[in-house]
Amino acid sequence: MDSLFDSAAEEATPQPLAVRMRPRSLDEVMGQRHLLGPGTPLRRLVESEAPMSLFLWGPPGTGKTTLAYVVAGVTKRRFVEISAVSAGVKDVRAAIENARRELGMSGRQTVLFVDEVHRFNKAQQDALLPAVENRWVTFIGATTENPFFSVISPLLSRSLLLTLESLSDDDIRGVLKRAVTDERGLGGRATLSDDALEHLVRLAGGDARRSLTYLEAAALLADEITVEVVEKAVDKAAVRYDRQGDQHYDVISAFIKSMRGSDADAALHYLARMIEAGEDPRFIARRVVIFASEDVGLADPTCLQTAVAAAQAVQLIGLPEAGINLAHAVIHCATAPKSNAVVKAIGAAQSDVRKGLIGQVPGHLRDAHYPGAAKLGHGEGYKYPHDFDHGLVRQDYAPAELLDRRYYEPTTHGAEKPIAERWARIRAFLRGE
Repeated sequence: MDSLFDSAAEEATPQPLAVRMRPRSLDEVMGQRHLLGPGTPLRRLVESEAPMSLFLWGPPGTGKTTLAYVVAGVTKRRFVEISAVSAGVKDVRAAIENARRELGMSGRQTVLFVDEVHRFNKAQQDALLPAVENRWVTFIGATTENPFFSVISPLLSRSLLLTLESLSDDDIRGVLKRAVTDERGLGGRATLSDDALEHLVRLAGGDARRSLTYLEAAALLADEITVEVVEKAVDKAAVRYDRQGDQHYDVISAFIKSMRGSDADAALHYLARMIEAGEDPRFIARRVVIFASEDVGLADPTCLQTAVAAAQAVQLIGLPEAGINLAHAVIHCATAPKSNAVVKAIGAAQSDVRKGLIGQVPGHLRDAHYPGAAKLGHGEGYKYPHDFDHGLVRQDYAPAELLDRRYYEPTTHGAEKPIAERWARIRAFLRGE
């Protein structure tokens, strides 16, 4: 396979374990079952002779480069790799021109793989357009960032976007076990204890490349790879943490309670403990988002914004960098004034509904837009609040059976204090108190 960056020195250098263990067919690829099943676009690309343009979007180590290699290898196409970190417009145009020449002379198609394509500027991405539009190459772009923000629309609209997911623990185990026994890997020359295997799985965090890099480092130290050997090789102590057992529930419980108790230091400890143990960062992010409304609420309305932004960052960036975003949100949540008024309010309202306290929607609030609604009296007597001073007008909004019910009882903590004062005045006005 061709590459713009091949050299004699590189060929003489032993390839890393992660490179040697790259799958040779789609059936050898671990994970991404949603992309590799019968009839999927990726299968059709491999089984078809027609060029196609793809964007592979996903976290590091999920197999973006691997899939590009497999497509080229299985279809017997030339493989040309460009790194967006170091290549320029001149390199892109040269690669395209060589692909056109090869196609014209031999009829052989080229897979043009651009790694980290989000790093290309507009001019560099524009240079790809003719090749994509005229199908001179099978273009495959790999990115860890949302292509809707980082890729120009003309290029994205002419390509198929495939989203890759972090590998599961079982997928990583399969990758490691294969590497230990396969002749391309360690070839059975080293053994891997069960505890060491689980430690490598946790350290990988869904990144197959990282798991193989750590395995290779451990194999250089000893033929019998134990937890202690792995710890020494990668300088990471094994965190005793079972994601399916008591430790999982105990640590996440302590994490939530530390934030609720406003101890940012303790909350950061449990956050670090989960990250280092390989906990799914999306799970952590979901718990922080829930906490922002459940335990902070309107005492600091910006807390939810921070938590949601951190959750989005986890999706866009992935670990390890997203750990900083999670820490940002955790510190905000822990140090924010606390209020559980929101969760109590929706809980009380849901409780009444479940008990059957529902009642009829008042006639003046019912939809009056469809034909015949006026004859039924729908919307009759409704007062439009914007027509009145302060945007308020006294009229019943709740069903008659629920007019005396009180759900939202704000605290006087933080930013909820002025809300509490305003809500008290509004409620008194609306109820005629």
